Amino acid sequence: MGVLLWLLVSVPLGTGAVLTLAGRRANRTAPPTAVAAALGTLGLAVASGAARPEASAPLFTGMRAGMAVDGLSAVMVITVAAVLSAVLVFSTGEFGPEEDRGRYFGLMLLFAGAMLVTVTATTLPLLLMAWEVMGATSWALIGYWWRQPERVRAADVAFLTTRTADLGLYLAAGAALAGGVGSLRLDALADADSPWLHLVTAGVVAAALGKSAQLPFSFWLSRAMQGPSPVSALLHSATMVAAGAYLLLRLHPLLAATGWGGPLVAWTGALTALALGAVALAQSDLKQLLAASTSAQIGFMVLAAGSGAVSGGLTQLVAHAATKSALFLAAGTWLTALGTKHLPALRGAARRYRATGTAFAVAALTLAGLPPLSLWAAKDEVLAAARADNSALYVVGLAAAALSALYSVKALWYVTRPLPADAEAGYDTEQHGSRRVPRVAPFPLWVLTGLAAVLGVLALPGPASWLRHLVGGPAEPPPTAWELGVSAGVALAAAGWAWRYSARSSPVPRTAVGWAKGWFGLERAAHLLVADPVLALARALAAFDDRVVDGAVRQTGRAGLAAARLARRLDDGGIDAAVGAVASGARRLGRWARRPQTGLLHQYYAQAAVGFCVLTLIVLLVR
Repeated sequence: MGVLLWLLVSVPLGTGAVLTLAGRRANRTAPPTAVAAALGTLGLAVASGAARPEASAPLFTGMRAGMAVDGLSAVMVITVAAVLSAVLVFSTGEFGPEEDRGRYFGLMLLFAGAMLVTVTATTLPLLLMAWEVMGATSWALIGYWWRQPERVRAADVAFLTTRTADLGLYLAAGAALAGGVGSLRLDALADADSPWLHLVTAGVVAAALGKSAQLPFSFWLSRAMQGPSPVSALLHSATMVAAGAYLLLRLHPLLAATGWGGPLVAWTGALTALALGAVALAQSDLKQLLAASTSAQIGFMVLAAGSGAVSGGLTQLVAHAATKSALFLAAGTWLTALGTKHLPALRGAARRYRATGTAFAVAALTLAGLPPLSLWAAKDEVLAAARADNSALYVVGLAAAALSALYSVKALWYVTRPLPADAEAGYDTEQHGSRRVPRVAPFPLWVLTGLAAVLGVLALPGPASWLRHLVGGPAEPPPTAWELGVSAGVALAAAGWAWRYSARSSPVPRTAVGWAKGWFGLERAAHLLVADPVLALARALAAFDDRVVDGAVRQTGRAGLAAARLARRLDDGGIDAAVGAVASGARRLGRWARRPQTGLLHQYYAQAAVGFCVLTLIVLLVR
């Protein structure tokens, strides 16, 4: 069984690595190879979901790199592989031979492989490794068109923001080791000793909220829209942004163990769903609207994790993955064909390209939460758990659901308007449009749209009970009939209001609309509160290093040179002079000792006689 799990992650990772390294040399073979690898991964994911394999390998002393497919991860691996397959099929018609298709398809597979490792990891070290690979490949994909500086800066913002939050996982790992969890198994983190348990929870929550673009990290998702639309369809629907929500659903026992973790996560998710729903409503750019709605919809999943609705959050995740992937692909289709993603310029786009327009309409109505489509039923699962936990959470969640209907129907209203006579004047603002839809685009669009519409069956009493048993989460209260009715009524009323008043000017003050359109200034706040102080500190430390540390080193060097010069003078004028004096004295003594050595025998006798006399005199005097 372990071989099946290794194959599940090795196929996308291995194929992706080969294609990435091959680059343009694999331009012809990359699309079919990547699609084949994605479909193979989907088959392996389905088999793994049925067989539930486990695998592990030694990593460090007393610690293993473990993977397993249980109920929660079984749903996730199938979801990731299915969305990957649809997106890559769509991409075969999106990227022409002039693009570096080997790099694009390779990075997409590498990213998906890292995501599969993330959702199957049972130990924190392996999850951390996959988390890092996921972050690095997302940076490369968002900045895929790296020759355009604005796209590179956007990729940098997204990467640095999520990397800052990712430091929480390192904090969690260190705190878990200090708290006695030497194996770093995910299911053992809740057993860490206090106060380390609270640090573990804080680290995990920070990393998850950052990756899922929740408040206050949401702004990076706006910048990530600079990447290709298929990248957004994969990263910002079922994978990267969903990874944080998945981690919180997986570690619900950890949140419950602290007492404060669950409420903090639940309120963060609810407020993100509300605030980012308002941001989405203010947008006039279709991809920005979808990006803000992604943060808002992930907020419902985070709310579910904090409220203990693991199966409800998973239903929301799966339904949203299919819905948002379809919407991003439709937006990408229109961007390729018409060269714009500005909503007023997209008037009539759904009528001009009917297959894409119909798919977009179904997905948008699903995102709006209209009954009986999937996200209506999924949201009610989450809201029922929120009401059981805290009535205020339910009210905020219901308001966020109303905003979902408003911004979804707003987008739908624009694209379904009659085609204006001067439509061409609004096109080609982002790129030169081809005025045609790729032949392969409708198939993955309709597959995802169909799934988006029908996945609500998971919230029906029978399937919901099966899903709760599958994931093994805590007991969750099912939505009552009046809750279903209230939710449906709110969604229908909001949708009707949006359809009727979309053509009119907003009753909200322009200042408030502009503030919401700018994502509440979150990126600017991050610069003022984090980036600018860190850069100022870095500049101060650099100046301290140059003037103090480096200055001290230079002064020490100068002092050493001065000491060396003094030592040289002492050596030359003292020690060397003394040695010279000794040598000179020795030479003089040698000359004096050489004078009696004449070689004449009678002089030697005379010298001996004198010496004998001197000795005799000394003896006589001493005595």
